[in-house]
Amino acid sequence: MRVVVTGQGRTGLPLAVRAAEVGHRVVGYDVDEHRIKRLTAGESYVADVPAARLRPLLRGGAYRPSADPADVEGFDVAVITVPAPLRDGAPDLSRVESSAMLLARHLRPGATVVLESTGYPGTTEELLAPLLEEGSGLIAGPDFHLGCSPERIDRGDPAWRLENTPKVVSGLGPAALAAVDGFYRQLVERTVPVSSCRQAELTQLLECGFRQVNTALVNELAMFAHDLGLDLREAIDAAAAKPFGHPRFTPGPGADGPCLPIDPAFLPWRAQRALGQSFRLVELANEVNGRMPEYVVRRLTAALAERRRPVRGSRVLLLAPADEGGAAGGSGRTPAARIAELLTRAGAEVRVACPHPVSGPHPPAGPHPPAGPSPDGGPSASAARAGATPGELAAADAVVLLTDHEDVDDRAVTRHARYLLDCRRRPAGAAVEVL
Repeated sequence: MRVVVTGQGRTGLPLAVRAAEVGHRVVGYDVDEHRIKRLTAGESYVADVPAARLRPLLRGGAYRPSADPADVEGFDVAVITVPAPLRDGAPDLSRVESSAMLLARHLRPGATVVLESTGYPGTTEELLAPLLEEGSGLIAGPDFHLGCSPERIDRGDPAWRLENTPKVVSGLGPAALAAVDGFYRQLVERTVPVSSCRQAELTQLLECGFRQVNTALVNELAMFAHDLGLDLREAIDAAAAKPFGHPRFTPGPGADGPCLPIDPAFLPWRAQRALGQSFRLVELANEVNGRMPEYVVRRLTAALAERRRPVRGSRVLLLAPADEGGAAGGSGRTPAARIAELLTRAGAEVRVACPHPVSGPHPPAGPHPPAGPSPDGGPSASAARAGATPGELAAADAVVLLTDHEDVDDRAVTRHARYLLDCRRRPAGAAVEVL
């Protein structure tokens, strides 16, 4: 089949590549021309798609990245994986709408359109379907298939990839569900059909809300435990020995999973808009996790003061999550971005190292234009890029570990860093302080 995937970020690119690997002819469409140039050159920026996996598909023509809307023409299946961020507390689905209007111009009878981008329950039926129908003159159901299959990405987890992660699928009617399920069955080991697109959309918000609430619990406990002189790590390890009813969660610098904090906010917004009611538990969790970057900076400030170093003029190296962006769950300010911003405002010399197995040389160190947050929510807008080299680690007055990416060399960090604030509870050493 001819497959189009709109959005070539950390959700769309692995999906497009996987579809090409199983034999489809795939166009990876993205409005970011710089991103398309990198892909065309065989350079990946997503951890799940190394260059060695990408380049054979480019050479054989199975996968073609494009920023030309004309290349969308003639698709059998189209999947929308563009970001859906929050703007002033409300979902911004403008990129989903743009994708829908583009696809509508090329929609043919019998084709299938799938939404993977985050939405509130009802997005597929209430927003996407009317746009596709209006732009094409076709009707969802009788003329074309429409479904929803929320993305499931666990960034930096080598055990769970697109292929072996069960995929929730849904459709507007039995025929649409069969078409959507049939497509994804070629890509993944197991699909999980649900009764409607609304149920699929609710499933994604439940998954992310669960993670948000439990992350907030351990984050708040981390602050209390530190002030009380207790070791939360020991308590977490002990509690994890319970064989039932206790999934393990660990504290961190904020809500920075693939779907946090964007996705859980969709449900409170929908509840308030449709029912006039607040979703207090998720709203409180969002608030707790949103305070963590400020707490990290306070802890770092206190640690530097103990070493008779003011924040102003100190050199701080952030080991941050990779700046992948383009998530179907949305883009936004990551904890690393907020921490970099706060430290820069306080006068620190902030440098960011993002461990990430991509092709090409590491971006050279140097200040980025101070133009606000980076487009994909990364920390680079207010800091310089650097490599996590022994020289950079040793030159920093403080190193802050914000990522749990497997490419971080814990031994190198503890060997060369003069002081390490560990926000992921990974390495141990005399110069390591745990969040």
